[in-house]
Amino acid sequence: MSYEIKGHILGFDKTRNVDIKKIDDFFSTLIDTENEHISFTLINPYMLREYSFDLPSNIKSLLEITEDSNVSVYNIAVVQEPLQRTAVNFIAPIIVNEDNKTIGQAILKRSEHPDFGMAERIETFLK
Repeated sequence: MSYEIKGHILGFDKTRNVDIKKIDDFFSTLIDTENEHISFTLINPYMLREYSFDLPSNIKSLLEITEDSNVSVYNIAVVQEPLQRTAVNFIAPIIVNEDNKTIGQAILKRSEHPDFGMAERIETFLK
């Protein structure tokens, strides 16, 4: 599925259009449609933990999200060997408005979300 990035993904300001390809219930891949060498591994945070936050108003506005919008949330993961050592950034979620096919990256305030880290290992959440 193709999406337009509104705002930017930190460090990748030139990436404007992407595809998201689901791998399984946990993982997806986000690929820059203009440069296949730029890609991210995404993870469904809800498969790992309770993950709730108030969506920042600037992201709601940027992505035209309303109360009735169909929204998906992903986190960027840095895949490691073994897979359990993969690090997940919970403080900067990728927000997707599925209705208008737009994406933005929210930056959550650490002071409001002290339980969310920038590089939490998957093994922390596996029982």
